[in-house]
Amino acid sequence: GEKHVPITYVPARNTIFLSFAASFAETIGARDIFIGVNSLDYSGYPDCRPAFIEAFRKCANLGTKAVDEGWEFQIRAPLQNLRKTEIIQLGMKLGFDYSLTHSCYNPLPDGTPCDACDSCRLRAAAFAELGIPDPAGKKRKK
Repeated sequence: GEKHVPITYVPARNTIFLSFAASFAETIGARDIFIGVNSLDYSGYPDCRPAFIEAFRKCANLGTKAVDEGWEFQIRAPLQNLRKTEIIQLGMKLGFDYSLTHSCYNPLPDGTPCDACDSCRLRAAAFAELGIPDPAGKKRKK
């Protein structure tokens, strides 16, 4: 069926992030660029798909001095094929403090999540599926 692109879609967002990352990486001599995109729980963002990441890798390698010097960038997306619940579990295993984060595209004036946008709902559903309260909820003013 037809994919729905949510209202929170930012045109070329990951193209911009990866372009800056490739420029900086080339400057410091890095060959690996990491990005936290996720495509399994796809919520309509076309620049989170594996095909986009691969296309950008080719673009970066053709559009930088890599093409003349014989080396290549690799774009690493370690979360790409994990479900949101698996990402949460991995973060917890690594000691990540989720209370310092939110996924909201429309935060309230005080910076707390709106709890209504697609990203808030996906995050809440993943924490709920694991039976864990979202640590960011502790910061919300009721």
